Amino acid sequence: MSEYDNFAAVYDRLMGDVDYKARTKKLLQLFKEYDRVPELLLDLACGTGGFSNELAQNGIEVIGVDISEEMLAVARENSARLGTDVLYLCQKAEDLDLYGTVDGAICCLDSLNHITDYKKLCRAIERVSLFLEAGRLFIFDVNTVFKHKFILGDNTFVMEEDGVFCTWQNSTDEETGITDISLDFFVEDGEYYKRSSEDFSERPYTEEELKAALDAAGLEILKIYDDMTDNPAFEYTERAVYVTRKKEETTNE
Repeated sequence: MSEYDNFAAVYDRLMGDVDYKARTKKLLQLFKEYDRVPELLLDLACGTGGFSNELAQNGIEVIGVDISEEMLAVARENSARLGTDVLYLCQKAEDLDLYGTVDGAICCLDSLNHITDYKKLCRAIERVSLFLEAGRLFIFDVNTVFKHKFILGDNTFVMEEDGVFCTWQNSTDEETGITDISLDFFVEDGEYYKRSSEDFSERPYTEEELKAALDAAGLEILKIYDDMTDNPAFEYTERAVYVTRKKEETTNE
């Protein structure tokens, strides 16, 4: 997993089309429908704190965890600007180590796809489950195999937002499905542009692979949705949202 050092400085500007408020509203709807709104929530791979801050503004105590110190530095600046009190921790997902349990967890915007080693993905899900109270929800989304094969593929994209020009080049391995992503940023600086680059990879996981990882971690799938809808995921879904619950502990008499 990349640490997104250069990406952090321009992330919020390039992701300006992400409606964190609407997505947070959808997350809260799912928590209410399948359980309740958490009091203490884990935001895994929180990035610059888009979801962490929205959730905190909804009265939830939030722990934001990310691998990138640079992303977290921006997240802390955003929290200070918004007046939210989010606890940010710099940790790898597979090494997650909290001070106690949480009663809800999320991982958004295909962050789990960035863990390209299946064993590490399984380990990350196990760590979330370890710190999640029994009966509580872990909601996450992933880019689907369909999206990797037909949308990302070997394609090139160009983005221009708020003084930042970005070229996005993909190269997908047909055997593994892993997409290597190369970003070149050109940031306006007076009369000139400063260039920086970032490279990382994404791996699509099948529903069967994710179910096996969740089962091993003591989590059950309640529903899989097509992104930002009330419809179930289907063959052309590009981002699938998984609503999962930690199984209640059982004892043998």
